[in-house]
Formats: sequence, C-alpha cells, structure tokens
Amino acid sequence: MTNKIFKTIGIGVAFSPNLKANLYEAARLSLFFESKLVLIHVGQESDEKKQQILDIIKPFVKDNLNYDLVFKTGNPVDVILSVSEEKKVDLLILGALQKENFVQYYLGTIARKITRQANCSILLLIKPSVVRIPCKHVVVNGLDDPKTKQTIATAYYMSHKLQSKKITIVEEITKQEVAVSVDDDVSLRKSAIIKARLKMREDSRVKRIISEIPEEYKSQIVTKTQSIFGKRGYSIGHYAQFVRADLLVMNAPSKTSFWDRIFPHDIEYILSELPTDVLIIQ
Repeated sequence: MTNKIFKTIGIGVAFSPNLKANLYEAARLSLFFESKLVLIHVGQESDEKKQQILDIIKPFVKDNLNYDLVFKTGNPVDVILSVSEEKKVDLLILGALQKENFVQYYLGTIARKITRQANCSILLLIKPSVVRIPCKHVVVNGLDDPKTKQTIATAYYMSHKLQSKKITIVEEITKQEVAVSVDDDVSLRKSAIIKARLKMREDSRVKRIISEIPEEYKSQIVTKTQSIFGKRGYSIGHYAQFVRADLLVMNAPSKTSFWDRIFPHDIEYILSELPTDVLIIQ
C-alpha cells in the first residue's frame, strides 16, 4: 500500500446552509491525508462567491492547505464528474440526504447519480460538522469479492489517519447459502452446522486479507469480524446503524441497469437510507 491513497480530494461546493460544515470536513481530510483539495462550484464565477469560499477555508490555508478553486457552468452531475476527471480526483466528497422518499429514489438525487457514474472513490456526508467529531468506529464490508482486499486496506488506512480505535469487518452471508428449511430439530441442527462452517470459512478468508495490511495501520486499532446472515447491503447498513458506526466503507457498485433501480440490491439499499457517513471505494 502506498503512503498516499488519496492524493487529490474534490468537493462539490453549493451555497447551502451546510457550506461551512462541508468545506471544513473536506479541508480537514485534505490536511489529514496530505492531499490537494479541489473545490468545484457549478455556476458562474464571481468575486463575491470566491471571497465567501476563501473566508471559510482561511484557517486551513494557514495550515498550508493546498487547494484549487474551479467554477464551471452546466449540468451539476456532468460538471462535477468532468472536473473530477480533469483534476485527477481520487476521493470526491458529496453532501447527501440521510433518507430518500420513493420519488427521490426513483428519479435519483445528484449525489446518487454521481455515485453511480464516478470513476473515483466517493465519501457521502450526512451530518457534516464545523467542529470535528472523532471517527471512533469504522465498519467495512468483507464480501467475497475481488475489490474487497483494497476496500479493507483503505479502511485501515483511513482509521490510522483519523485515529479511529475500532474496525469491524462484516461478512454478509445470504440466506441462499444456508438453504435449509428449518421445521424440526434435525434440520435446525443442520442449519446451525452450515452457518458455523460458513462463518469459519469467511473468518479465515478475512484474516488472510488482514494479515497483509501494514502493521503501522493496525497497531492501535481493535479489529472485530462479524458474520451477518441476510440481504447484502441491507444487512450491513442496519448493522452500521445499530452499532452507531461513524463511517461505513463499501466496495464500489457495479454499473447499474434500469432494472437494478427498480429492484435494488447491495449498495443501492445503503444509498436510499444512509446509516452514517459512507465511503465507497472505487
């Protein structure tokens, strides 16, 4: 793993009530990760807008924040995606609604559309704060997937940089993998044995991934593994909410089709009802 995973961080700058909190979160992360910060405003440039942004980030500029301010008119999704590509953004920060109603889900918010199309990692913030709130507990998916190794490695890197104390790696096991109809003591025992074997298999796979993480990223962090039987995406989202995780780290979704939007799966459940701040690793 390289010393810098996120060399350039981008954020969409909207003049909303959360402007200061969003910029503070982005600037803090840029300093934590020693990254360049690209501030993207969709709209015409003006001295007033520019001064308002510079006044907010002034405390961080004093700490040597490296930043670039971009103004560009056009469709918000297209502008943010194109500037992110042009500036080689590794991590794009977006403000997001914690819960969407059906109309918002079906039509898609700007954050959802960008999340689906972006080629970089995405951090969805649901409760940005001017005053830093410590990130104490990180939950990360442990899916049996080629992307998972990098996702877990990034979760440890984030935890190390943010001085988190705990990581829980959640192994979601679908009900189809157990596939036993429980209607008597024999089938109940059979189901329990299958679940125990699946849990051992998943724990062993995750431990191999953890063993390859640099010691400097693991030394101060308590690691827990948790097997959950249920619907992927839906289960881990509820788990993160139940344990009051400060950050949920997930694999990036595959490019979705029209039918995926009607019958959601995996990360789509999380996008429709964000349990906490969510980091999606591309």
